[in-house]
Amino acid sequence: MRYRDEERLIDARARYFRANEFGDDGGYQARWVKVELGPIPFWFPNTEGRRRAVRYHDLHHVLTGYDTDLAGEAEIGAWELASGCADHWAAWYLNAVAFFAGLFLAPRRIFRAFVRGRRTRNLYREPWQAIRLEDPVGAWRQRLGLDLGGDRRRPGDALCFVGFVTVGLLGWAVNSLLFLLPFVLLLWGLSSVL
Repeated sequence: MRYRDEERLIDARARYFRANEFGDDGGYQARWVKVELGPIPFWFPNTEGRRRAVRYHDLHHVLTGYDTDLAGEAEIGAWELASGCADHWAAWYLNAVAFFAGLFLAPRRIFRAFVRGRRTRNLYREPWQAIRLEDPVGAWRQRLGLDLGGDRRRPGDALCFVGFVTVGLLGWAVNSLLFLLPFVLLLWGLSSVL
């Protein structure tokens, strides 16, 4: 979905909510968030940290034009990581998960989004009260540098991208070990009893 530059940000966000069936408030007050991975629904808690970050994240979808399908979420994850998530730790984590998954779904698109993020700003450093939702979408795109394109590669981009991939792989490895550790200990304990 494309949002016009002259459209007010608040109106564009309302259209975004309707188009994605997020409800009038974007689902911010919901206790659980539903994500569909193909035909499989997956729920996770809508923590306070996620609620705080998703308000910005939804505006980023409107401003950048990235979709809400799996590849689009991976693109915006790459863009937000590269442009920085400030002190929004839930955004860092959720974007890292999306970024890593995107490497398998659409690696070129993820790299382009990452490069674009290195050239532009996002809203995470803005106090929520300072974001004027009545301003036109185009004005916000201009403030963040999104109207300049910004996806032209420079020499350091590939190195930085590889660094993020490496950190992501290490993170996935640590998370996998932490997830599997209780099962391994349980099996080890059962084997010593039997």
